[in-house]
Amino acid sequence: MQYLRQYLSGDNLPITILAVTNLLLHLFVNLTGGYGYFRDELYYIACSENLAPGYVDHPPLSIFILWLNRILFGESIFALRFLPAVSGAFLIFLTALLVRELGGNNRAQIIAALVIFVSPIFLAINDFYSMNAFEPLFWMAASLLLIRILKSGNANLWIWFGIVTGLGLLNKYSMAFFVLALLIGSALSGHFKLLMNRQFLYGMIIVFLIFLPHIIWQIIYNFPTLEFITNAKQYKNIIMPPADFISAVILIQHPFSFPLWFAGLFGLFVNKDLKAYKPFGITFLILLILFIVQNGKPYYLSPVFPVLIASGAVIFAKFSVHPKLKWISKTYIAALFIFGLIFIPVSLPVLPVESYIRYSNALGISQPKMEKHSDTPLPQVLADRFGWEEMVKEVSDAYYSLSGEEQNNTIIYAQNYGQAGAVDFFGKKFGLPPASSGHNNYWLWGPALSKPEVAIIIGGEEKDHLQVFESVEIFSVHINDFAMPYETNLPIFICRHPKMTLDKVWEKVKLFI
Repeated sequence: MQYLRQYLSGDNLPITILAVTNLLLHLFVNLTGGYGYFRDELYYIACSENLAPGYVDHPPLSIFILWLNRILFGESIFALRFLPAVSGAFLIFLTALLVRELGGNNRAQIIAALVIFVSPIFLAINDFYSMNAFEPLFWMAASLLLIRILKSGNANLWIWFGIVTGLGLLNKYSMAFFVLALLIGSALSGHFKLLMNRQFLYGMIIVFLIFLPHIIWQIIYNFPTLEFITNAKQYKNIIMPPADFISAVILIQHPFSFPLWFAGLFGLFVNKDLKAYKPFGITFLILLILFIVQNGKPYYLSPVFPVLIASGAVIFAKFSVHPKLKWISKTYIAALFIFGLIFIPVSLPVLPVESYIRYSNALGISQPKMEKHSDTPLPQVLADRFGWEEMVKEVSDAYYSLSGEEQNNTIIYAQNYGQAGAVDFFGKKFGLPPASSGHNNYWLWGPALSKPEVAIIIGGEEKDHLQVFESVEIFSVHINDFAMPYETNLPIFICRHPKMTLDKVWEKVKLFI
């Protein structure tokens, strides 16, 4: 409560204003609809209707939270995205707390909070429901605990570190890379003794016990996530040269924040007040090299940046305290604020879509290409919000063109979890049966019917469908100018008279990617 009161009055009030403004901005976008449901949100909702200790492409914690969120608040866009919005505001407070733990003053806290506020990647990931919205909170909570261990030598904090790490792993696997890099960084920085005690061992046991149900699930299903990760690296993610990767990182963090976080990184190695926290500098370098070598996406690195920004803010605030240098601080804060406002309309769907395209083109900003697909007028995080309900309506028209007997023996098959999730979500009001798909966890759930006589297939090629069915006809073609290329010009097929049983087809349609 004392910490809360501190940020509701006095010199810390600007930090609270930034956090609340960030929250209100996201809530406003949520109220306007934010261009519609995002592909992954539709899939997450389907997963939350099939609770399990694991899923092909993510651990279960974010799904359990969504299940609870849907029970308490429903599944409107506003309800769905409320917790991600809160996470964004909380990250601002958490970053300010990191600054304080690193020895920064009030000015340093405000600078760091402002940088987090205007960061395009943090604005974006807190605009829709996914595990990515919660990931930075787990990384920075673990960072805060390690800082306090380094400062105080209090080994009992390893217990809490283990709890945070275990929950972070249940949210996203990347927590393992972060914590492993932190521990390596601690050992290389001369803090090896901190790892050699019973409390640290107990903390690691807690991590194992929290994560154990998911490990058992992976064993039962023959480690589907390993297959998913391998396929994603090979077939989905593009290979980015190191220079392109780093350039993309700088862009999505906001170009004007680069001097600050780079100074923070450098300071963790050489600054006399920050060298004790060198493990975080080593962690960043390990993760940077790892994600480049492993063909990761630039945003994978984002959750570590608050600690670099906090370090940079500490250095900057001390540097600019000299009377002749105060103008630098004021100029930099003003530039962050102004150019942060300029970037907001390309980070959040606050403009009509045609205006968004014109605005981003006027700024000359092109989103980093991270996956192997054709370019779109919109970045993927926005394009994947268009066309879902209209597509399901066309599927519904195809379904109700069938006779009553055919409807009872019809399966709706989708090429990917976005299409399948849309059918399951929007199809309820059209009275459609559940969707089936070979993509990720839909494949594990199996087909909705074991022996269908008719299949309504979304997308794919006619020649491929003719290998399974005697009769294949195109009922309609779904078109949306703003959707991803593979979600427009999408034929809706009605297929009849199967040539083989579905169990023989199912193994062939498995797609973990």
